[in-house]
Amino acid sequence: MNTKNKTLTVFTPAYNRDYSIHLCYESLVRQTSKDFVWLVVDDGSTDNTAQLIKEWQKKDNGFEIKYVYKENGGMHTAHNCAYENMDTELSVCIDSDDYMTDDAVEKIVACWEKHRDEKYAGIIALDILENGKVIGTELETDRIDTTLGGFYQRGGKGDKKLIYRNDVMNKYPPYPTFEGEKYVSLAYKYEKADKEYTLVILNEPVCVVEYQQDGSSTNMFRQYLRNPKGFAFVRKESMKESNDVKDVFRNCIHYVSSSIISRNSRFIQESPKKLMTVLAIPFGVALTVYIKSKSKDYMKVEGFSEK
Repeated sequence: MNTKNKTLTVFTPAYNRDYSIHLCYESLVRQTSKDFVWLVVDDGSTDNTAQLIKEWQKKDNGFEIKYVYKENGGMHTAHNCAYENMDTELSVCIDSDDYMTDDAVEKIVACWEKHRDEKYAGIIALDILENGKVIGTELETDRIDTTLGGFYQRGGKGDKKLIYRNDVMNKYPPYPTFEGEKYVSLAYKYEKADKEYTLVILNEPVCVVEYQQDGSSTNMFRQYLRNPKGFAFVRKESMKESNDVKDVFRNCIHYVSSSIISRNSRFIQESPKKLMTVLAIPFGVALTVYIKSKSKDYMKVEGFSEK
């Protein structure tokens, strides 16, 4: 099967989700358009994920299933791997605990065929819950396109499904890795794309989201403590990209906090906004105390060890 004739790659980072990834697979089988390839990036799973994918590859699903295994490194490294293994024009990440609406591919491809242009980085669409409720706010209907940051600056809320051109994502450096850490925000590349492109608005649901207890979105306070270098890196990059003073100062506060957690004594010298970083120190200290307190509370409630 020639994947270069397909428009979209649906890629799924998977780490020990053999109990839920079938939902994603089954939704792809139901797609009203088969103009896609499914790429599963196995991020070092030790469960039956590989066996499941191999069984599904044997079936006549009407679409190709690609499987790539890598050592565990976190979501951002799975994205790096995915971008290295795709040759379609567009790609969308559907997590291993989520699934697509039955006509998602059809809607995405139709939207892109209508609006395809070099000025667009891709498409922004809606995520919904299983009960059909839109996560956050709907997208604006009085405009054709938006930057991701612009949508949130105008009061938009909630996670949205992002469908990017692969040539745009590959223009920018891959997500960095830091020894002992497994998280870097995906916003790193999205912010860079915002500087050069906009996203076509598709105010339609394409993904059904279920937030798992073991998902990164529910463990954010622990992520702050476990991956401070990754968080500091993204905050520095955001300082460079933003022209909004309030936004820059907010990033400085988080950068100070992450630098304290990582015990980086050179954080002022390394900051692209040195004066504002100095002014943010008291707030960064307070944020660090808050993060540590909330992380302990979370671990007590969920029964985690503090080690």
